[in-house]
Amino acid sequence: MAVTRSARTEWNGDLVSGSGQTTFETSKLGTFDVTWRARAEAAEGKTSPEELIAAAHATCYSMAFSNILKTAGHAPERIDTRAEVDFSTDGGAQISEIRLIVRADVPGISEEDFAKAAQEAKEGCPVSKALAGVESITLDAQLGGSN
Repeated sequence: MAVTRSARTEWNGDLVSGSGQTTFETSKLGTFDVTWRARAEAAEGKTSPEELIAAAHATCYSMAFSNILKTAGHAPERIDTRAEVDFSTDGGAQISEIRLIVRADVPGISEEDFAKAAQEAKEGCPVSKALAGVESITLDAQLGGSN
C-alpha cells in the first residue's frame, strides 16, 4: 500500500529577486516563505529545499535506526539525529554533501553492534536511498551525548 504526502510551492518572479511559499498540504502544518537568498546565503527566517531535505533525512534516519535497534533486541531510549545539507553553486547548483550526526542512548548494546546498526540505517533509510545521487553522505554515530 502506498501513502502519498504532498506539499506545494507557489513562486513569483525570477530566481534571484523572486520569492515563494511552500505549503505542507497533507499535514496542514503551515506555509513557509522561500527565497533564493535564503537558499544560497542567509536564512533570515525563511526555509529552503535543503533545510526541508535535512528535516526529512533526520526524521527518516531516526525512524529506520530505531526500528533496526529494536529488531536486534536493543530498543533505544533516545536517538538525536542532525542532518546537515550543503548546497553549492560551484560548477552548477547542487547538493554537494550531507552529514548525519547521531547521538543515541541504547542500553546494553556494544559499540560494534551500534556502529553496524547505524550504518545499516544510513543505507536502508528510504530518504537516504532517494538521495543516492548526492556525492557524499557521511555518518557520525556515537552512543550517548547530544548534538
